[in-house]
Amino acid sequence: MRIHRVHTHHSLQPDCEVIIRDKQAHYLTRVLRVVAGQRVLLFNGDGYDYVAEVLRPGKKELYLEVVSRLPAVKEPELEIMVVQAISKGDRMDQTLQKCTELGVTVFQPLFSGRVEVRLKAEKLASRLEHWRAVVTSACEQSGRAVVPAVLAPLSLAEWINMPGQGQRLVLAPGAGMPLSRVQFGHSLQLAVGPEGGFSEIELGLMKSHEVRPVSLGPRILRTETAAPAGVAVIQALAGDFS
Repeated sequence: MRIHRVHTHHSLQPDCEVIIRDKQAHYLTRVLRVVAGQRVLLFNGDGYDYVAEVLRPGKKELYLEVVSRLPAVKEPELEIMVVQAISKGDRMDQTLQKCTELGVTVFQPLFSGRVEVRLKAEKLASRLEHWRAVVTSACEQSGRAVVPAVLAPLSLAEWINMPGQGQRLVLAPGAGMPLSRVQFGHSLQLAVGPEGGFSEIELGLMKSHEVRPVSLGPRILRTETAAPAGVAVIQALAGDFS
């Protein structure tokens, strides 16, 4: 029987009882159909997986006992922030999902000139909550026990003027430096443009703030493809795939 893996906000330790409620309880009992005596994996972002046994499944509550703590999938040594210009529909979801699977540490959504998505405060809060749920779900699937942060969106100007950001790169078709030739330190930030890319003015502004343009090769990738492709190259070079 496949063992299900579920994120929770509860504090976890062996020999403690956990009560799962509401949506998560419904998901486990009605969708996954767990039964008493069955074991599941829980994680809360502290870097470990926890084996838990189902005690009493109910309609709105699920009682579990934590049996043991296990080491989870090792986190990459290189800390990567993806600075992603906000894209429409499920394109943003795809970027968040695939980059989470590839080991990205943090996401910084970005408003730039060609971003067509405009969100007012209430809608923005709802979208941010949705994006964080996408990342959490990707962690459940991929075995990651540390959930990447999804920060509140910034404008391009706000991002490039933030101090102490270390190495910063921007994917730019036609850039003279291939991403594969970049020497990486302990952390980096990778900026990816929206549909249509960053404008020449924006690229010039980033260059003036020491954001280095790099290329992924001769083909122009969609915005939802570019970030995962770039992260995959970086992780391969950094030894995460070895």
